[in-house]
Formats: sequence, structure tokens, C-alpha cells
Amino acid sequence: MAHPHGKYADFEGLRERAVALRRAGLSRRQIRDRLHVDNNDILNRLLEGEPPPEWTKRPNAKDDLRDKARELRLRGWTYDQIQVELGCSKSSISLWVRDLPKPERRRTPDEASAIARRGWEATLQRREEERQRTKAAAEQAVGNLSDREVFLAGVALYWAEGAKDKSYSRRERLHFINSDPNVVSFFLRWLDVLSVERERLRFRVSIHESADVTGAEEFWAGLVGVETSAFQKATLKKHNPKTNRKNTSEAYRGYLIVYVTKSADLYRRMEGAWYGIVGAAPVADLENRT
Repeated sequence: MAHPHGKYADFEGLRERAVALRRAGLSRRQIRDRLHVDNNDILNRLLEGEPPPEWTKRPNAKDDLRDKARELRLRGWTYDQIQVELGCSKSSISLWVRDLPKPERRRTPDEASAIARRGWEATLQRREEERQRTKAAAEQAVGNLSDREVFLAGVALYWAEGAKDKSYSRRERLHFINSDPNVVSFFLRWLDVLSVERERLRFRVSIHESADVTGAEEFWAGLVGVETSAFQKATLKKHNPKTNRKNTSEAYRGYLIVYVTKSADLYRRMEGAWYGIVGAAPVADLENRT
């Protein structure tokens, strides 16, 4: 296309020169500078149909990765292994090596299952270690408890686990039952804070009739520091054939029931303190809100 005016008027002559320079191995930039063509559209038309010289072509950055991926695949590597080695995506690897044969399975199903099982066991072990570290840190954070803290914690514990007075059935006495030795020990500590003499305590075991009643009484007696002869007659739970009992191990010792005689006033103090805790909690919560 000729330009009747301006420096591109002799377009065909300009194109002949541009083509000659291109075939001589010059780049677009070099041709532009030689011919003083500062319009890219004109330069494109001048060089239309003329391929660039090889030295101006940029190498594909992934060519080396592709070749390496194919080499590794031929050596039997999996997609995962190639991805870790080369740092490229699985989709790219799949595109590069999809024409190559799949590597033969090197492990039997049992071997693969064993490896997976070991990996899962290692994961469970790490989780258990983290669980124990968290528990240990929380235990250490508690530190020593004052008598007031023991009292308040004991009130909450009793309200959750102890017998409570009802308007339709007056039971203003401390009557506690639990199967956890640690919980029972804390309850006795709470009674110490309340200055309750051990002589005022009565004990009874509640246990399934098929369990070791004598062994259970000996265990609880050792925990609370009395002779088994001081225990009231055990309460035996009848077997129900329709239920599937879970508490059949040697660690099963039933429940220990602790009665506190002459404890109506202590019960009232406990209940009053509980409602004090309930009433104080919302106030503290509001103070902490932002």
C-alpha cells in the first residue's frame, strides 16, 4: 500500500529493503532503526510473511522441565515424586507424559496398606503427644488453690453431682455419689474446707451384682481412709439382660456414695453459694465485653 505523502510514500521500495534486512538476520528493532520506521503497524506490514531469525526466538522456559519430567517418568517415578522433584503442577506433568507408559506397581496391596497404616499410626502418635502437652500445660497453669477456690469449685461440683433439695421433697443434706476416684478425693477436700469431721461421714458402694463387691469396697475404703467394716451394706444393681454392659473390666469399682450427717446447714450454704456464683457470672461477663 503506497502512501502518497510522507516518508512511507514508497511503501513497496521500503518493504523490499525491510525483507532483505530480515532475511539477512536482523531483528525487528534493528530493522526499525535502520529504516527509521517508528510505526509498529507499518513495520508489521513491511515484514508480513517473513519469519524471525532463530536467534531472536525466546526459549520456552518449560522445555527443560518437560524433558526432565519425561525422563523421570520413564524411570518409573510417580506424579507425586516428579512434582516434588521439579516443583511443577500435576496437570502440567500429566500433559507432558501422558503418552508414556505408566510405571509398574512396585508395592503389593498389603505393602501399601502397611505403609498407610504406619503413617496413620504416626499421625495418631503426634496427636496424642499434642493432647498430653496441652493437658500438662493446663494442669501446671492452675497452681495452688486457696481454700476459697476449693470451696467455690466444690460448690459447682456438688451442684453437678450431688443430691439436691426439691420443693416437693425436702432433702437438705449433703449426699454425694460418683465413680471417679479423683472427683471423690476432691469432694473430701471440700468437706475439709467446710471443717466436716470424718466421723460424720457414712459410705456405701453401689455396684452391679455380678462385679467384685468385696474388691470394690476395699478400693474405696483405702481411698477415703477407713476400714471396710465402716461401710454400709452395698447397693447391688440387678442385671438387665436387654442391656449391653460396658463396665465389665477389672477397673470397674462401681460408685461410692458419701453421706454427711447433720448437714442441713452445710447444704443451705452450698446452695446459697451456688446461686451466688450464678448471679456473679453475668456481671463479670459484662465487664469483660468490649
